[in-house]
Amino acid sequence: MSAQFVRYTPDVENDDPDFDRNVQTVIEKTESYIAESVEAGGTGRALRDAHAKGYGLVRGEVEILDGLPPEYAQGIYATPGTHDALIRFSNGSPHAGADARLGAATGLALKMFDIPGPTLLADEPDTGTFDYANINGPIFFCNTVEHYLFIQELFLNAPAYFAQGRPGARRFFTEFVTGKGTLDQDNWAWDEFLAFLRLSKTPPANLLLSSYWTMGAVRHGDYIAKVRITPDPSSAAAVVRRTIDPTSTEEFFRPALQAELQERPYAFDIQVQLCTDLDRMPVEDTTVEWPEQLSPSVTVAKLRLPQQDISGPENLEKMDALSFTPWRVTAEHAPLGNIMRARKEVYRRSSIARHKLNQQPRAEPCSADEVLGT
Repeated sequence: MSAQFVRYTPDVENDDPDFDRNVQTVIEKTESYIAESVEAGGTGRALRDAHAKGYGLVRGEVEILDGLPPEYAQGIYATPGTHDALIRFSNGSPHAGADARLGAATGLALKMFDIPGPTLLADEPDTGTFDYANINGPIFFCNTVEHYLFIQELFLNAPAYFAQGRPGARRFFTEFVTGKGTLDQDNWAWDEFLAFLRLSKTPPANLLLSSYWTMGAVRHGDYIAKVRITPDPSSAAAVVRRTIDPTSTEEFFRPALQAELQERPYAFDIQVQLCTDLDRMPVEDTTVEWPEQLSPSVTVAKLRLPQQDISGPENLEKMDALSFTPWRVTAEHAPLGNIMRARKEVYRRSSIARHKLNQQPRAEPCSADEVLGT
């Protein structure tokens, strides 16, 4: 059975000679945006440069399943058992206005506790925590750090473009495709632009009814994978607030999430899709969705959310103080590809800047109880 899955080797990633220089530029722009967001963001606090608006911090438990096939029982999934967890639901936008103006890109960030082994973060190797930072789309609209430089700038300034109506939208789209005039016509960012259009058409959905992907590839022990967190079918069937109408009210994501969790528990499946073909399931091209026909997603763990009350303002304050990064993982689950590699230092530096400006201590908690109480 194992012969059909591509084994991980370091050469599945491409080397970019300008990687370090471009990442440093991204860091500088990100830190500048975070500093300016204290005044410009409308909240009086420094915002994340993506997923600026959170919808709730939720207590959970991850059960790693027993009896997995050996190709899936890799890394942390090789040891069955349960781990306390925290989940942050958020909007993908770098802005923090009303939901009706932010779009339907949403995120699920998961933090598991008591995970043995050092993380890949040199300044906090022994936290015992393990993060996923997933988004409600299977693809991403950027493949290289060079492209991310202009895409980041466009997204941070998107409200100014779209406030100008159709002319502003046309200018946004033109500058996206052409790299703000920096790309040769043969290298225009069509793949990234088409991926962006696809993601932008994602309809608004109750946060509990969305699936959330790593988008980029990750190691899965000896193999290569993408990870999806998807609603457990029986839990999804019990959701009452199934329709999200952006025209009915300015705020709709948090009220629906809050009400559902007050009424009943919920569960997601954590699933792994192993790579079987590097041409059709590429590591470096995040605009390509990995076909389920080549390799179906297999459930390796259950993420259970008990019935709970997340309604208080203190819930949002505790959520805001936390840090999530796809690099707070063990080596067996390392993110792969240039864009995923860029997130390591960008996330770390942006977290440091935001916590400093907000005068928040930046330290990983040891348990969910430490954050939410018993």
